[in-house]
Amino acid sequence: MPSKKSSRADQPGLRFDVSGLVAGVDEAGRGPLAGPVVAAAVILDELNPIRGLNDSKKLTAKRREALFDEIRARALCFAIAEATVQEIDQINILQATLLAMKRAVESLRLPPKLVLVDGNRLPTLSMCSEAIVKGDALVPAISAASILAKVHRDRLCEEMHQQYPLYGFDQHKGYGTAQHLAALQAYGPADCHRMSFSPVARSVR
Repeated sequence: MPSKKSSRADQPGLRFDVSGLVAGVDEAGRGPLAGPVVAAAVILDELNPIRGLNDSKKLTAKRREALFDEIRARALCFAIAEATVQEIDQINILQATLLAMKRAVESLRLPPKLVLVDGNRLPTLSMCSEAIVKGDALVPAISAASILAKVHRDRLCEEMHQQYPLYGFDQHKGYGTAQHLAALQAYGPADCHRMSFSPVARSVR
């Protein structure tokens, strides 16, 4: 059954009468000027609930790290996928985000019957799917996916900082802060920067 979008954000997951496994999907890294966009898909174990799941942005870094390990240990299955800087520049950030989401869902060890995606856009999937605005605060599986995606991408930014220490990726995680923009003006873009983003394009010498 093809993907469909639901307007019933107050009743997430109830558009389809589907019995079986439900996956939550979320992304991290649409807004930054550098690095890949990351998506995660998670199928939680209803018999082994995880306390404290929430939108990753509402959690401290320490709490996200702890939940990252707990989700990986206790979920029925999970997958983390990326779309590269090159793909972002080739097909735009929205399409790259949907591509990363599709890759994450298709990498799950167990195939879900229903996929619940944070936001208002859906990747093209072979199973029923539903877009849920603010789903990362409403649906535990989406909350778990948001945490996996956020922590994974933050760790990638730490690696980017080791390779490109002049830009401060360990502090701003690629977002267009004053510090980051000043570094772009001083040094020009690195290979990890998204050339299709206007602040990066303007820094090319």
